[in-house]
Amino acid sequence: MNETERLTVGAGLTLLLFLTPAFLLHTSPRFPGSLAGSILGIAAAILMLLLLVYPLAKYSTSLKPLITKMVSVRSLLTFHVYAGVLGALLGILHTGHKYQSPLGIGLVVTMLIVVVTGFIGRYYLPQVSAELREQQSRLATLRSAFDQTAVALAGRQAASEEAPPRTPALPGVPILQLVDGIADLEYAIGSRGAVKAVFMRWIVFHVVSAVVMYVLLALHVAGQIYYGLRWLS
Repeated sequence: MNETERLTVGAGLTLLLFLTPAFLLHTSPRFPGSLAGSILGIAAAILMLLLLVYPLAKYSTSLKPLITKMVSVRSLLTFHVYAGVLGALLGILHTGHKYQSPLGIGLVVTMLIVVVTGFIGRYYLPQVSAELREQQSRLATLRSAFDQTAVALAGRQAASEEAPPRTPALPGVPILQLVDGIADLEYAIGSRGAVKAVFMRWIVFHVVSAVVMYVLLALHVAGQIYYGLRWLS
């Protein structure tokens, strides 16, 4: 996972989430049907359709060899991520913040769900998994140090009961710090694991919302063509 890619997509997603509720401050009912609004809408629809290239290249046994001859699956995934965020941004700009049609509102909502769940699956879950592995490694180290300290203290205690101690006990053994550290890490791992378990279902929401989004997009485009042809006639 490229750090530059993650920061760029994260910035685009943040901008998208800030632009979506901007209808509270600004709305332009005529913009979606204007030339500029139509161009933005067409570009957003094309990008949304191009998102299908990646799943086709990954899961279609007949199309995968043909597509991967021209471009790698990794490059398609990168394009899939960027095109999803850019298409959603263009789609929000196309609306002119005119959230009056139930079809349009449903399309915007499902589009946002697709982008957010895609970000979770592409960037958030791998980061959480890496942090979990790091915390589990640290926990294993602390538990090993605790076991060694406990064994050393038990041996020293047994030696002191058999004969007068000739040397002082182990100096500065951080047994309490080890216990606190182990408890903190166990709590953090449990909490992060619970969050990961919830977000592991991202692919279900991603696929279902994508299917609904394409259905709504087809209805939206069909409606615009129908009413546009009526207006021209």
